[in-house]
Amino acid sequence: MNIIDTHCDALLKLQGDARATHGYFQQERQLNYLNSDELDVNMERRIKGNVKVQFYAIFISPGIPDNEKWQHALEQIDAFYEEVLTMDNMVHIKKLSDIKNLKEHEYGAVLTLEGSDAFGNDLMKLRTLFRLGVLSLGLVWNNGNLVADGVGEKRGTGLSEFGVQVVEECNKNDVLIDVSHLNVEGFKDVIEHGKHVFASHSNVRVIHDHARNLHDDQIEQLIEKGGMINIVFCPPFIGEGNVTIDDLVKHVDKIIELGGEKHIGLGSDFDGIDVFVENLEDASKYGNLIEALRSKYGEEFTEGIASKNFIERFC
Repeated sequence: MNIIDTHCDALLKLQGDARATHGYFQQERQLNYLNSDELDVNMERRIKGNVKVQFYAIFISPGIPDNEKWQHALEQIDAFYEEVLTMDNMVHIKKLSDIKNLKEHEYGAVLTLEGSDAFGNDLMKLRTLFRLGVLSLGLVWNNGNLVADGVGEKRGTGLSEFGVQVVEECNKNDVLIDVSHLNVEGFKDVIEHGKHVFASHSNVRVIHDHARNLHDDQIEQLIEKGGMINIVFCPPFIGEGNVTIDDLVKHVDKIIELGGEKHIGLGSDFDGIDVFVENLEDASKYGNLIEALRSKYGEEFTEGIASKNFIERFC
């Protein structure tokens, strides 16, 4: 069964490796996207886990000086082109409808941006990112920026005037707007102004009270908007202690209860986490989750959460 996974941080690891080992512009690197064990989502693990389409996030740490953030974004984009897209049978998804045209032996790669810090207040840079292939924009990470506030920012404001302009640029370019890290006020504004809205990697707050999870009313608003909630495999967002696939499935149950059976997908956060759900430690283990879903919900529902819900909504 084919998987669409809407969030991983492999590009950050590839960039970090390039900077740490030989300097960014040198050719020799330690990590190999084909099979390096350090990558939760490498090519061999993708193939074994049937991850047909993987979203690769550009993520810029808020600790990086503002005048260096654009360079860091370009380095991660370069890793996407030079490391990921050079794999055999890898296809660059340049518009989401391309996903439907993948051949049986082909695998799709989608470029995304997690946080607006990379382009600062420069819409030309944002449009450049779109031209380079960014198809999904998470407006914030946990901190605040010139667009909006994340869940960890104490200001608690919604979209700035510039943020509304950013959303409008996304709308014009049919770019997904990702609400996974937005605070409550920013979420409300995106629901009002956004065209294609989803949560790339979020769980349910009532099941586990974590700031990164979504309240019931937010989930209902995403459903009404025609969006999606892609469940995330990060244990602190799932439950206490050593979490299992059964613990993760509790979040699925609640989304179904809220009317979201056709609005659930998968957004692992692999390569952005360092603790794991038992038997779901990397992309090669996706079969364990699929089997648990199939056993509980049946084939049709499982195909939906694996990929068909996303294709029907956004492709």
